[in-house]
Amino acid sequence: MLAAWWVLWLVAGALAQPGIPKEEHRARRAELRKALPEGLVALFGATDKRGPDDGFVPFRQNPNFLYLTGWEEPGAILLLWPPDGEALLVPPRNEKAERYTGRKMSAEDANARQVSGFDEVLATPSFEARRQKLLEGHSKLYTPDDARQAITKLRLRKSPHEVELIQKALEVSGAAHRAAWRRVRAGVFEFQVAASFTGTLLERGCRDAYTPMAASGPNAMILHYWKNSRRLEAGELLVLDAGAECSAYAADITRTLPVSGRFSARQRELYEIVLGAERAIIAAVKPGATQGPERTTPNSLYKVAFDYIDSHGKDRAGNSLGKYLVHGVSHHVGLQVQDSVSARELLEPGMVITVEPGIYIPEEGIAIRIEDMVLVTERGAKVMSAALPKEAAAIEKALAR
Repeated sequence: MLAAWWVLWLVAGALAQPGIPKEEHRARRAELRKALPEGLVALFGATDKRGPDDGFVPFRQNPNFLYLTGWEEPGAILLLWPPDGEALLVPPRNEKAERYTGRKMSAEDANARQVSGFDEVLATPSFEARRQKLLEGHSKLYTPDDARQAITKLRLRKSPHEVELIQKALEVSGAAHRAAWRRVRAGVFEFQVAASFTGTLLERGCRDAYTPMAASGPNAMILHYWKNSRRLEAGELLVLDAGAECSAYAADITRTLPVSGRFSARQRELYEIVLGAERAIIAAVKPGATQGPERTTPNSLYKVAFDYIDSHGKDRAGNSLGKYLVHGVSHHVGLQVQDSVSARELLEPGMVITVEPGIYIPEEGIAIRIEDMVLVTERGAKVMSAALPKEAAAIEKALAR
C-alpha cells in the first residue's frame, strides 16, 4: 500500500509541474527552418544504452533534440524541410526490450500524432527512403554542425515558459540547499550533506542537474570536486555547489558555509570580498556585456570580478588577490547546466546565466565561491535565486537554527 501511494504521489507531482507546450516546440522548429532555409535537416535523438555495462543509468534525451521536439523516448529521428515540412520517426515496438524499459510509442499507435505533436509520424526503418525522397526536391542536406550552431543560438534566449521552469528548479534547489545546511557540522561526511540535498529533490519530483559538490576544507580547491568522501572538520569552510533539474531544466547555485556555524575573521573578510565581486558582476550584467573569458574582452564580466577582487584585500604576503580568481565567472544555463556557447557572445534580454566569482588560497586553506543565477533583462539583470541567503550574517543565522 505504501509503495503504491509513493508511485501515485510521484506521478501526480510530475504531472503538476508546468512544461513546454507542443505549440512552442513547433514554433522552435519553424525558427530552425528559417535559419536553415535551403535544404533538409536530419537530427538524431539519443539512443538507449542502458544495460549492465552502463549501470542501468536513466535515459537522457539529447538536449538539442529535446528542445525542438519535447520527445523523451530513445532512438527517434527528426526531419525538417522547407517551407514547413517536418516528421518524427520512432523505433518499431520491441516487446522484449519494453519488459525492461517500459512501453514506448510506435508509429502505428492511433494517437501517435496527438502524443508527439507531429502530423507525420513514421517508423525509423523508413528513414533512408524518406530522406532520399525529400532530397529529390531539396538538393542541400545540412550537416549536424550546421544544425547545432543554429539551435544553440535559438536556445540562448529563454521563452517565458522556460524561465518559469528554471525558476521552479531554483525554488526546489533553494529548499534542497536549506535541507543540506541542516546537516552541516563537524564530524558529518560530505556525502551526508549531499544526500540531504538530493533527497529533497527526489521528494519534489526532480533530480540532480549535476553531481552535487559538497567540498570541505582542501577539497574546495578542486573546482569540479565530486567524491564527497571527506569528514567535515571544525573551523573550516564547506563549498556546496548543487542544483536541481526539474522538467528537464537545470539550476546551478553555490554557497560557502562555515562548518562551525560562524566565519572566522579572516574567512569573513574574504567572504565579503567575493560577495562584493558578485554584486559588482550583477550590476554589470546587461545587454551587450560579455561573460569573458579574459580581462581584455570588451564589456567583460570576468574583468569586473577580477578588478574588484584585485583591489580589495591582500594575501599573507601582502599581494593583491586577483590571481586567486582561477575560473570564469559566468555561463549560460537551460536544458543543460552549462549551455554551450562562446563566452565572448554578447548578452541579450531573455538569456539566463550564472554569476559565480571565487577566491581560492591554498596557503591559507580557504576557498570561497558564491553563485547565483540571473535573467538578463532589457536594462540589466534579475536575480532568480535571491531567495537563498548569501550574506554572511544570514548564513550564520540559518546554520544556528
